[in-house]
Amino acid sequence: MEQFLQEAKASSRILSQLSGREKNQILHEMARALRANTMSIIEANASDMRDAQSNALSLALKDRLLLDEGRINAMARAIEEIAALKEPVGRVLDGWVTEEGLKIEKVSVPIGVIGIIYESRPNVTSDTAALCFKSANVCVLKGGKEAQHSNRAIASVLRSVLQKNQLPEALISLLPDASREGVAQLITMDRYVDLIVPRGGEGLIRYVSENATVPVVKHDKGQCHTYIDCDAKQDDAIAIAINAKVQRPGVCNAMETLLVDRAIASEILPRLKQAFDTAGTQLKGCTKTQAIIAVDDVSDTDFDTEYLANILNIRVVEGVDGAIEHIVRFGSGHSEAIITQNITTAEHFLNSIDAAAVYVNASTRFTDGGAFGFGAEVGISTNKLHARGPMGIEGLTTYKFKIYGSGQIR
Repeated sequence: MEQFLQEAKASSRILSQLSGREKNQILHEMARALRANTMSIIEANASDMRDAQSNALSLALKDRLLLDEGRINAMARAIEEIAALKEPVGRVLDGWVTEEGLKIEKVSVPIGVIGIIYESRPNVTSDTAALCFKSANVCVLKGGKEAQHSNRAIASVLRSVLQKNQLPEALISLLPDASREGVAQLITMDRYVDLIVPRGGEGLIRYVSENATVPVVKHDKGQCHTYIDCDAKQDDAIAIAINAKVQRPGVCNAMETLLVDRAIASEILPRLKQAFDTAGTQLKGCTKTQAIIAVDDVSDTDFDTEYLANILNIRVVEGVDGAIEHIVRFGSGHSEAIITQNITTAEHFLNSIDAAAVYVNASTRFTDGGAFGFGAEVGISTNKLHARGPMGIEGLTTYKFKIYGSGQIR
């Protein structure tokens, strides 16, 4: 492990010497290589899908795992979009001259070696590799065992492009020891690794956060809520709620709990139930909800659960302050939404909720690097420091100060 990470660290110095034009050219070659190797990647993914069937993975997890021609083309397109982003390294963020005549520049630089630990979604392999390459960072990738064949196939294609361009394959590496012991080593190798980004289940996040000596940017669970206010347009509210839960239930920005203002509960809940029944959603509700529609019981444990499945909690609350109180208790700092036409209520919600993304009259499903215009993202950070929300290209840089003098002494 130490030799592997030494090679990764050494290769970062080579990457830092590439120009933006050279990096973009290589990224376009990677996109073309993914398309050219579509069938071999699909074959590798088929092995993972067979294992998923044997291991009885949920439909949501199998959806996240599946690769087809369209998804591989989307992966290639994401790399092209990353290439089109402005150069993140070497930008002068600020500059000034001191009283002593020192010219100081604050300049963006790569973080260095980034370890990314993720589960299920093999497209994360190409997205994060491309983002790290564009920002001149070395990436050490540790995907989930359920996607091991797909991840190896994708990484192999990307590394072949590096080799073709006479660059170290260590720039994009899969962790050689993918066991729990291997992860435990990786997250304590602060001599060689500069940042860890874990994105996965609650247990993984907790383990990495509690045991890492390397700085961590968490992609924590998405305990997302939508609150329907008494001043909402009900047709819009139902459409947004359906999208937030049903469009892709197995992702972190999907809604897990729907909060409804008591003032309109008896009117809107039957309409919501009809819509969710049509979508095949399993509904759980509080006693006030159960007094209006027939749903299963909900508990505090349910309110604290990221289902990643087509299951939804419903709670009737006393206005916007009741919604805020619930979110403060159960939210994970990911994405929260209010549906209302009352500007004062909307601003109160926006200013009171402490989350990476807070929406008015829109689905939480938009918390995504592509939807925000960042291109792909490394993850959705629920941290408050360094990066928050969709962690795109700028979140993969830090800065240093360059000071130009003419003989000054202190």
